Amino acid sequence: MIRSTLATLALASAITTAHAYDNQSLASDAAWVGEQADRISAQATGLADDLWNWAEMGYQETRSSAALQDHLKEAGFSIEAGIADIPTAFVARYRQGLGGPVIGLLAEMDALPGVAQQAAPQLSPIQGQAAGHACGHHLFGAGSTAAAIMLSRWLKESGTPGEIRLYGTPAEEGGSGKVYMVRAGAFDGTDVVLQWHPDDQNSALPRSSLANKSAKFRFKGIASHAAAAPERGRSALDGVEAMNFMVNMLREHVPDSTRIHYVITDGGMAPNVVPANAEVFYYVRDVSAAALEPIWERVEQVARAAAQGTGTSVEWEVIHGNHSLLPNQTLNRLLDASMRQFGGIEYSAAEQKFAQTLTGLAHRPEHQLGDEKKIVAYDPSEAASPGSTDVGDVSWNVPTGGFGTATWVPGTSAHTWQAVAAGGMGIGHKGMLLAAETLTLAGIQLLREPQLVEQATSEFQQKRGDDFDYAPLLGDRKPPLDYRK
Repeated sequence: MIRSTLATLALASAITTAHAYDNQSLASDAAWVGEQADRISAQATGLADDLWNWAEMGYQETRSSAALQDHLKEAGFSIEAGIADIPTAFVARYRQGLGGPVIGLLAEMDALPGVAQQAAPQLSPIQGQAAGHACGHHLFGAGSTAAAIMLSRWLKESGTPGEIRLYGTPAEEGGSGKVYMVRAGAFDGTDVVLQWHPDDQNSALPRSSLANKSAKFRFKGIASHAAAAPERGRSALDGVEAMNFMVNMLREHVPDSTRIHYVITDGGMAPNVVPANAEVFYYVRDVSAAALEPIWERVEQVARAAAQGTGTSVEWEVIHGNHSLLPNQTLNRLLDASMRQFGGIEYSAAEQKFAQTLTGLAHRPEHQLGDEKKIVAYDPSEAASPGSTDVGDVSWNVPTGGFGTATWVPGTSAHTWQAVAAGGMGIGHKGMLLAAETLTLAGIQLLREPQLVEQATSEFQQKRGDDFDYAPLLGDRKPPLDYRK
């Protein structure tokens, strides 16, 4: 059984990452990483800008995925493309010698619909563009690719045995690309996974996340003339609205940790036609898969009741489902120590002016301009963030550590035009390069000291528990390759 919260916190606070080599060697490795980052920076930022300009949505990242693969091929990686029945998913491998740790890195690449924005400090939509990188996945993908290439160079130069795996992971935004990859066995044989995410602060706090499940509920009724023959119609929109009304009453009777969101994606085309078809798209979140499942069952019951009460029928398609993140203190402490070797971010005069313009539009006033220069103090409490990610499913199958860097102006919220703007210029580039350096130095330490991998694995096994049996929340459905079309 999974340990209690108090037991988990006690375990986490006791974990330390002892190094077999001294600080001078660590500083030497950091200096090597810094030199390599300088050499690769133009290539990495060019790749990030390409992905930013293309802004391809989930499962449609054809050019973005190909560009990441091309850079890795040129660096000597072998590529396995189209894994897990996803055309844009891939794993790139670089091996040196026999044995040694297998280090996995994640590379997201999908954009968000409806947030097309120029790299300007005022609202400037790009006309005719359907999406924008409001969560910084262009930086995520390019930064992780840069780290993988630097690690491959270190393996070659040092002769140290080990393997680097870069996972190209599509459709994080509501598509659960990584879940299908986990389900297909893509992470089998990987010892640890390191990942990062764009943010407005530099932090390697061992955060958890909310488990999340979504579905499109499709109601079917009978069309008729809304004025001349209303008695003959059965409104599918009534079914949707009845469901929404009852779910909103349900909110009073769920735990405080539960989150439920919906949008009506099809409500009919004309007021004088009783809608024969209507659709509502639901997300449900909670602290864990175990807590989420009974709430989800109640939402399904509400859908059935809404259909019965309105004389319609309903069916639903589960679109995605993510487990919560399982933090790993061993890996997060390692990432924290690695980031501190490089320090925070310094803006140029032009970037400072850009940031000052955006500061008044910030959505998180508790984060202030100047935070980009700092690294948040390490806190082992494993607090849950309010968001969800398909990295959660990876973390329940492979020991996983993660962190964030200030690719956005402090105070900026994800999924905003301000995040898109900063991600398309020097502010985003600098945060991405700090992330690439941090990943690389942490990876070198894991390759140098396999006992750190063993320590991370031991913590992972203790937290997960002996009787844990992983089951994807999205069941056995195939990847929804058209969910953004």
